[in-house]
Amino acid sequence: MRRRTPPPPSPLPQRDGIDPVRVRLPGEGAWATVREHLVERLGEARAGIVDGMLAAGLVVGADGAAVAPDAAYVPGMFVWFHRELPPEAPVPFPLEIVYRDEHIVVADKPHFLATTPRGSHVTETALARLRRELGIPALGAAHRLDRLTAGLVLFTVRPEERGAYQALFRERRVHKVYEALAPHDPGLALPRTVRSRIVKERGVLAAYEVAGEPNAVSRVELVEHRAPGLARYRLLPATGQTHQLRVHMNALGVPILGDPLYPEVAAPEPVGEFRRPLQLLARELEFTDPVTGTEHRLRSGRDLEAWASYDRWAATPAAPGRPGRPTVPQ
Repeated sequence: MRRRTPPPPSPLPQRDGIDPVRVRLPGEGAWATVREHLVERLGEARAGIVDGMLAAGLVVGADGAAVAPDAAYVPGMFVWFHRELPPEAPVPFPLEIVYRDEHIVVADKPHFLATTPRGSHVTETALARLRRELGIPALGAAHRLDRLTAGLVLFTVRPEERGAYQALFRERRVHKVYEALAPHDPGLALPRTVRSRIVKERGVLAAYEVAGEPNAVSRVELVEHRAPGLARYRLLPATGQTHQLRVHMNALGVPILGDPLYPEVAAPEPVGEFRRPLQLLARELEFTDPVTGTEHRLRSGRDLEAWASYDRWAATPAAPGRPGRPTVPQ
């Protein structure tokens, strides 16, 4: 089997912890110039932006030299450039370091901070923030937490070792413990293991369960409950489907507090709103380091706000188009 030739290293440095965009020109196509391909790839609406970048020498080849505005199309050629990013509302919560050595960094991510650049969240992500604050441009994520979920995330320091740590999660060799706050249902028999088949369609916000071979397995345990009908749960996912714990808790009739997707998709929060965080926390990670052999058992130092003061968490005024004060069974 033929090995794929790795792309050349980027001639451009990171900007604010964000890698430049790398584009490989396809082997076949009717484009006469690099510009024509970039305009088609990025969309006609961005033709002016492409022209401006080329004129300013901001699109470069593998040798770091600027690509001329009329440069001929060369199949297989690589070009790099930095995207002009719109301003992002800073997530006003700290990103704590739980563990760090020469191979990995384990961070305690706050609610509302995305793990890696995606969509409209680019510079305000855990990965970009850690690259900037720790001065580790090669830092990469071994796995991902939802933006609305807080807790432990493992990052790798050396790109050549990232695959070994990603395999820990892919092969289910990491013991993960989550904590969630949700309504207390005295008629719900716990502990129990929930098994179902979860589907997440591209472009659709909420995942859903369908008939078929289970691909999502979660153990749900009741830790304690208190008035007014609020409970703290220990969740142990054996698999890693998108929104798995949120879907399973909703299916049990006890959706996690602050969830904007389950049981119903709510209107989007205005940009810069950080109220009523989802009460879900990645509390523990336990694994054997595949590089050093060290046994790690790491724990988040965060607390879920609604447990300490449900009234304070719930009384925050709702944004326009959002549900009012959430309720839990009495």
